[in-house]
Amino acid sequence: MYKEAISVYTPKNVQEKRDKEAILQFIEKNDDVLERSNLAGHITSSAIVTNKAEDKVLFAYHNIYDSWSWVGGHNDGDPDLLKVAIKETKEETGVQNVVAKTKDILALDVVHVTNHYKNGEFVPDHLHFNVTYHLIASEDESLQIKADENSGVRWFKMDEVLSVIDEVRMRPIYEKVFKQIGKTK
Repeated sequence: MYKEAISVYTPKNVQEKRDKEAILQFIEKNDDVLERSNLAGHITSSAIVTNKAEDKVLFAYHNIYDSWSWVGGHNDGDPDLLKVAIKETKEETGVQNVVAKTKDILALDVVHVTNHYKNGEFVPDHLHFNVTYHLIASEDESLQIKADENSGVRWFKMDEVLSVIDEVRMRPIYEKVFKQIGKTK
């Protein structure tokens, strides 16, 4: 299921073309790509959550990265990438009525994760072979912090959110995805 979704994805630029090749090669060589027990890297599913008008984006303040960011997480064995992105969105934001704009992957990225501690455990440097989906939610729903992962959840105007991103390496990814969303309106 996940390999096919990635295989049929049409890269939007050279970076995605190369990242798609790297992800597919990693899948071929590793039976445990859906598990974080693979310390070199694993598949993750993220979401860019917008309002219906697609002029606002829902971000969470990520505790580990000390920055506002998209939502998403580890697949932990689940091959349904979109289902994981929706589940993680609900868990990390409190929003319960969230739907996929389309079942298609919005973006592919290989993201380097710097070593850190999570729940008192050391996590070494590794790669997230990340798929991103475009999800839609209502701004009227109440938001809820997930204290073990984030310390804030809020809506930002799409054209202003980049100014609050402290994780510099993620800015090009968000710019790429926002540009892609602008094309699909």
